Amino acid sequence: MGGRLGADGSGKQEDARGAAGARGLGERSGASEFVRHWSLDPDVAFLNHGSFGACPIPVLEAQTRLRDRLERGPVQFLLRELDELATSALAETATFVGVDPDDLVFVPNATTGVNTILRSLSFQAGDELLTTSHEYNACRNAMEFVAGRSGARVVAVDVPFPIGSSDEVVERLLDGTSDRTRVAVIDHITSLTGMVMPIARIVGALAERGIDTLVDGAHGPGMVPLDITGIAPAYYTGNCHKWLCAPKGAAILYVRRDLQPLIRPLAISHDANSTRTDASRFRLEFGWTGTVDPTSYLCIPESIRFMGSLLPGGWPELMERNRELALRARGLLCDALGVAPPCPDEMIGTLASVPLGPGTFRFETTALAFDDLDTVLREEYGFEVPVLAYPEGPSSIIRVAAQIYNSLGQYAALADTLKMLLGR
Repeated sequence: MGGRLGADGSGKQEDARGAAGARGLGERSGASEFVRHWSLDPDVAFLNHGSFGACPIPVLEAQTRLRDRLERGPVQFLLRELDELATSALAETATFVGVDPDDLVFVPNATTGVNTILRSLSFQAGDELLTTSHEYNACRNAMEFVAGRSGARVVAVDVPFPIGSSDEVVERLLDGTSDRTRVAVIDHITSLTGMVMPIARIVGALAERGIDTLVDGAHGPGMVPLDITGIAPAYYTGNCHKWLCAPKGAAILYVRRDLQPLIRPLAISHDANSTRTDASRFRLEFGWTGTVDPTSYLCIPESIRFMGSLLPGGWPELMERNRELALRARGLLCDALGVAPPCPDEMIGTLASVPLGPGTFRFETTALAFDDLDTVLREEYGFEVPVLAYPEGPSSIIRVAAQIYNSLGQYAALADTLKMLLGR
């Protein structure tokens, strides 16, 4: 795998289009040869794939063809063709994530998936909803909303960062359970810190205590090998616009079959009372929730095929290459900042966060703000990378993402820039 990154890990430079810009140290941060497949700004070293993803040009072209087809005949497309197209797309997507297509539906994003499950469930006064202090803020807000209207409460288990072992996550979560815990909402990969949680162990341990888990897998599909059936959660939702590189507005929601009668889409539409017998009410109702542009999720199979074609080893090689790049990037940043790796290698996928100073971050709230350094790096040095400031933290955290269009040289330039700026 290391050879594909080039002898120095920087990737072959194809032309000036991959350059990160001519401002300051950013001029050294050329992207990899694969950047030609994206329409990213050539003057910016884009190290923030994790926030919203970036869709390759061939996939966007496929989406344009579908949109043209839709607009040529909206009624023909939406009423006569969409069902078959969506069924086919769902089958290919289900194979990729390891589930039966009858247990999977499309949603616009993982936040919608989390809201869909939480707002379909019933809670009573005194019930507890379990999560960690790293849970994505929008999803934490959804938990607080459903808990607040029923008299339940959210229990957010503190997971420190840095952390020494994934075992500590499991232990802290189990310590946070009680006989009132009704559901757990747990990140597969934390958005805040990029840590890959031991999700199969967590789901299994909670299930032994009779607790269903909703896995917030916003970063799961395409970042790590995903077998939802093997994880065996009650619910799993994940974005396809991030590491699968599908167009924006493409995500999945899995619901265990025995729980599907409880779950309703946020928008109840025509097929809630459909008399069709060729698909379950679960699939039918989520399949038509009103007029939307369905081309984003119809393109998921095209994204799977395109991204899987970029390297000889397909998706396994792509995921391993990106993970190796993230680990090497983290090493460069840790060396430049004089800090130890904040979590074990086993907890790294294709996102890596590094504290900009010493100390332990204890996230009493998931609310965050972008640090001023974020703007300086973007406007003066040409790096698009999030620097996140936490109310309870002693300093800020910088988070880098690794996608195939990135190169090690970009992170080396970022490390040098940070060392220079923070040393002033």
